[in-house]
Amino acid sequence: MTMDVEGTKTTRKVEHYVDPTPFNPAITEEMTPEQERFYQASQWQIMWWKFKRHKLAVWSGVILILFYLCVPFAEVIAPYTANSRDSLHLFAPPQSVHFIHDGSFVGPFVYGMTSEINMETLQWVFKEDTDQVHRIRFFCQGTEYKFWGLFDADFHLFCPADGGTLFLLGTDRLGRDQFSGLVYGARLSLTVGLVGVTISIVLGLFFGGIAGYFGGILDSAIQRMIEIIRSLPELPLWMALSAALPVTWAPVWIYFGLTIILGLLDWPGLARAVRSKLLSLREEEYAKAAVLMGAKPKRVITRHLLPGFTSHIIASATLSIPSMILGETALSYLNLGLRRPSVSWGVLLNEAQNISVVTVYPWLMAPVIPIIIVVLAFNFLGDGLRDAADPYK
Repeated sequence: MTMDVEGTKTTRKVEHYVDPTPFNPAITEEMTPEQERFYQASQWQIMWWKFKRHKLAVWSGVILILFYLCVPFAEVIAPYTANSRDSLHLFAPPQSVHFIHDGSFVGPFVYGMTSEINMETLQWVFKEDTDQVHRIRFFCQGTEYKFWGLFDADFHLFCPADGGTLFLLGTDRLGRDQFSGLVYGARLSLTVGLVGVTISIVLGLFFGGIAGYFGGILDSAIQRMIEIIRSLPELPLWMALSAALPVTWAPVWIYFGLTIILGLLDWPGLARAVRSKLLSLREEEYAKAAVLMGAKPKRVITRHLLPGFTSHIIASATLSIPSMILGETALSYLNLGLRRPSVSWGVLLNEAQNISVVTVYPWLMAPVIPIIIVVLAFNFLGDGLRDAADPYK
């Protein structure tokens, strides 16, 4: 209703935005093919679609897959065995890979090295000899090894030239190839996190599930045990338990002993998170309905409650793996974990304890690079998996 200039009232028709078509409940809403694909997808498909949107997590997963490919095929990828020595190339610097020699394309090759002793410092000094062209061989026969400790083989992905050397990351004080050591070290350093986190998750879900579902005296007893374990200083406890392992044990037993120690000391954090989440989820209607229908506590916990916070379990697992890798590296660096002839990234860093050696031979710090890359990749991957598994995102 409006007023004109003379003060007379005029009427204005208001548009009616309600659909005048009679409502028919039998008519279904038509969905686009994309909407229909989404609504019919399973939970794992939706998680995968959400995970692909996290580009940093996807690339982190690709990097970790490449690293973990070194675990079963370390002998094939490494040009030398982990403990093979070359007495003529002690503390040899890394050899650069070239493709062009004297203006012509030769392919991937390295120049030979000449060595002489510096009489003032009593150190070997290596120089490139451009007259010696050592072409890198691919899919070749080289240093013999025992594949997986089962049978003898000598096939390698790439090898040095006949009579030549190929030290991509230099050598240590005994002439052992650093690159081959990194490839072999990935086998122990990367798997110690997987085995340890498996132990941690099993214990965390077990004790946390019991404490959160039943409560009462069981909850109080488990919480006091968790508080006692968490109050202990972590690194000194690792050192004490690792030092308690018998020196006469075989490297394999020391490896399993170390993973068990790391797993037993990492579960309290996950158990407390599981317990707090179950305390709230057990009051939900679907959980009470399962109890009223006669479901046993084990089924209620595993089929109804635990899937409710899968995202937190995934995030905790992916964040625990790098912490265990760093724990093994620290113990081996302090000579309290794995030892030669076993090879891990921490064992390789044990060669770089002397700061004067690091300043003269900086390539001995090469194991730090894969450690940083793997730890960051696990952190980014954990963020992407957590967001993908979270139903509220």
